[in-house]
Amino acid sequence: MAVQTYRIERFGSIEGIVLGEESQPEPGANEILVRVRAASLNRRDLMILYGQYPLPPVAGVVPVSDGAGEVTALGSEVRRFKAGDRVTGSYFPRWRDGRLNNDQLDQLGCTIDGMLTEFVLMNEESAVSVPKHLSWGEAATLSCGGLTAWNALVGGEPGSAGQTVLTIGTGSVSIFALQMARLMGYRVIAVTSRAEKIEKLKELGADHVIDSSSTPEWGSLAQELTGGEGVDLVIETRGPDTIQQSLTATGRYGQIVLLITESEQTPDLVIPGHVYARKLTTIRRIFVGTRASLEAMIKAVSTKHLRPVIDRTFTFDKAHEAYAYLEAGDVFGNVLISGVA
Repeated sequence: MAVQTYRIERFGSIEGIVLGEESQPEPGANEILVRVRAASLNRRDLMILYGQYPLPPVAGVVPVSDGAGEVTALGSEVRRFKAGDRVTGSYFPRWRDGRLNNDQLDQLGCTIDGMLTEFVLMNEESAVSVPKHLSWGEAATLSCGGLTAWNALVGGEPGSAGQTVLTIGTGSVSIFALQMARLMGYRVIAVTSRAEKIEKLKELGADHVIDSSSTPEWGSLAQELTGGEGVDLVIETRGPDTIQQSLTATGRYGQIVLLITESEQTPDLVIPGHVYARKLTTIRRIFVGTRASLEAMIKAVSTKHLRPVIDRTFTFDKAHEAYAYLEAGDVFGNVLISGVA
């Protein structure tokens, strides 16, 4: 049986992602074959395509880390799943728990074939069941955007209800962080450069929204909105360009979770001493998360019936348009590519 699959044949251009037909793969002893029903794009998918990602990708790889689908075939030794189960894949297929070791660095859509295909093989240990209340598209958003936001909130020094979280932008991670923070009882200050998105952010539960286009020194305003105490946690999705404002916004013992450190304009992360010297702020990096943390997040999503925010869905044959739409940057939530009809 022939299946439709995209592969990155040339880096540096969306046109380098080429659609072709291949034989349907057969699962090995510990593998499951998954029919991909939906895939979700992340900023890292663009970084990989344009050679800006810290982990060198493999030529010819099937792109996209996030997706969800149903198990259609099982290897002879598979015990964790059965045909018909709804699953997603772990971003780091070999990183189950604990610290990230050198032999666990492989990632879907980068060094291992990802989700922009009709069928994908997974080792059963790298797959996780998805919540029953979610559509295929919603379930496809969890393993990168959702898990990154989750670990930004729970992976560092424990917080508590009533503390303040600050989010920047309206991409997948930022919107997930806003939703999850509200469910955990945090106050949320959201920063956006698009005035037309202010009401949408408030509808999702943001207590305050700062328009950075009219208030470029938004860190000081965030301080004012907390009565001078400062923000407890900043989820920094725009660094290094916004790091000074994030530092200004934090309280004395605040935390900044740093996700992105790539920028053509400012390739180096510069920490302004006149701001940092007055603080005991901790800057923490995260790399998405483990299978164990993915399972914990999915349990919380199921319990709270959280529904991911979908910006737009493209059909499978319009994958190039989906990439271009994400690259344009004016998104609110997740950009999806549906499975083969």
